[in-house]
Amino acid sequence: MEDQTVKIRIASAGDAEKLLKIYTPYVEKTAITFEYDVPTLEEFKKRIENTLKKYPYLLAEKNGEILGYAYTGPFVGRAAYSWAAETSIYLREDCRKMGIGRRLYAALEEISKQQNILNLYACIGYPDTEDEYLTKNSVQFHAHLGYRLAGTFYQCGYKFGRWYHMVWMEKIIGDHRDTPAPVIPFSQLDLSGGF
Repeated sequence: MEDQTVKIRIASAGDAEKLLKIYTPYVEKTAITFEYDVPTLEEFKKRIENTLKKYPYLLAEKNGEILGYAYTGPFVGRAAYSWAAETSIYLREDCRKMGIGRRLYAALEEISKQQNILNLYACIGYPDTEDEYLTKNSVQFHAHLGYRLAGTFYQCGYKFGRWYHMVWMEKIIGDHRDTPAPVIPFSQLDLSGGF
């Protein structure tokens, strides 16, 4: 049963400190992110602000406590890729397997459709053998939401003295017409009806 007290809202730079606390263990204790160093608060604020210029940056909260966040960003960054976006998600360590990730991704998908984005991609660290730093849970999560494996880069990430693969997963969320509708920046959407 879905927890109706969990609300999804747009993040802001003012949320950066709490979001960074969620992200920090992923950097320090996992190979889920291939980042080695925890970003500074100022850098993290800039990441949020830069994302929000064109893409959604959402968080899930309950009674004022932030439980996790997700956002999309540019896929590769060239003009021909404008109709594709890369997804990212991080949940508080004690808030996994509660349906929060699914709700965040559903909201991202709805917004992406309103933006006229057609393809969503997830870049995921993937171990040969699961270990204390990386499991196959993220691939399983994305597959459950309808993503399919699009490619594997072998032993391309080195963290904690180990080599990890990276996989791309893809979900098509719109029709690919001969002339696609222009992509609408997130900042220009009318979200008064919610998401």
